Amino acid sequence: MTHLARKPQIKKIRMILKATYPNVKTPLRHRNPFELLVATILSAQCTDAQVNKVTPALFNTLATPKAFAEASLATIEKLIRSTGFYRNKARNLQQCSRMLIEKFNGRVPDRLDDLVTLPGVGRKTANVVLGTAFNIPGIVVDTHVARLSRRLGFTGHKDPVKIEQDLMPLVPRKEWSAFSLRLVFHGRAYCKARNPDCANCPLQKLCCHIR
Repeated sequence: MTHLARKPQIKKIRMILKATYPNVKTPLRHRNPFELLVATILSAQCTDAQVNKVTPALFNTLATPKAFAEASLATIEKLIRSTGFYRNKARNLQQCSRMLIEKFNGRVPDRLDDLVTLPGVGRKTANVVLGTAFNIPGIVVDTHVARLSRRLGFTGHKDPVKIEQDLMPLVPRKEWSAFSLRLVFHGRAYCKARNPDCANCPLQKLCCHIR
């Protein structure tokens, strides 16, 4: 069954997910768009819970793009070490901060095309920032969204950009950000990569994976 053939089922799936996860917002703690951008970059290959343990001390020490731009890499690395891949992340955070200062007057841009030019920022991170910080809908394709989209028959692709493109016509634009988060939450609660809890999943009757 192709993703287009699943369009009649998508409304039911959206309704069930909305009832199961009525209030959705990013678990990443932040006080402004820049903090959200930093936290989202740190969340790559790391849990949101671990990022939230790191960011209070991080933002107490480095609170602005200027502070990140002027800090030594060693300082940034020490503060974010427990998020994993800390050397690469520290370099991206510093370069990203410098570009924000040089090209965007120290402010996080609110356009996807601008965001993805920043070091360490791909479409996933950009759409998180747009949806949460600027209320601009975007489909965020992380590992959970990719996995559930295939299992539910919305896409046959593994490439995140192609999955995003397949989901766009299936979900009203205003729901893109919330729908993505609901898939993330559902992936964590039921539709895990290994040993999914299909027996108790509220979507089991609409899922291609268990047929």
